[in-house]
Amino acid sequence: MSPIVSIIMGSTSDLPVMEKAAKFLDEMGIFFEMNAFSAHRTPQEVEAFARSAEERGLKVIIAGAGMAAALPGVVAASTTLPVIGVPIKGMLDGLDAMLSIIQMPPGIPVATVGVNGAQNAAILAAEMLALSDTELAEKLRNYKQGLKEKIVKANEELKEVKYKFKTN
Repeated sequence: MSPIVSIIMGSTSDLPVMEKAAKFLDEMGIFFEMNAFSAHRTPQEVEAFARSAEERGLKVIIAGAGMAAALPGVVAASTTLPVIGVPIKGMLDGLDAMLSIIQMPPGIPVATVGVNGAQNAAILAAEMLALSDTELAEKLRNYKQGLKEKIVKANEELKEVKYKFKTN
């Protein structure tokens, strides 16, 4: 099967963060690819990847990057596909990467999730794809219902935790 989502990262040292996106896409049954590209060390490869993404059948690109965090923006400059940036925690607790990804010039948008928020990037990608895929939309509804049920269960369990001055 051909991938419809691409997960890219500046280097394989970003894999512990980006694998959360891969795990979620896997759970949802979404075909994806995963590669390391560097906006600074392999710029020609990044541009070739971005320019060929749509013709290869990709629908969404998730790009993780730390420090200067140029990768998501460079990719977005060379494709009309939606790009979701994942700032990777590093220097300045990822704030430097987040600001680099968020502050794109007019005409080159990059959707941005929180620092190390690869799972949310995958959820956002799935929500985009679900606009034209009712089966995936149902999987997402079930996933979110499961999140609600976890909190409801946690609240029930909290009722059993006793403290001298606790009133509920």
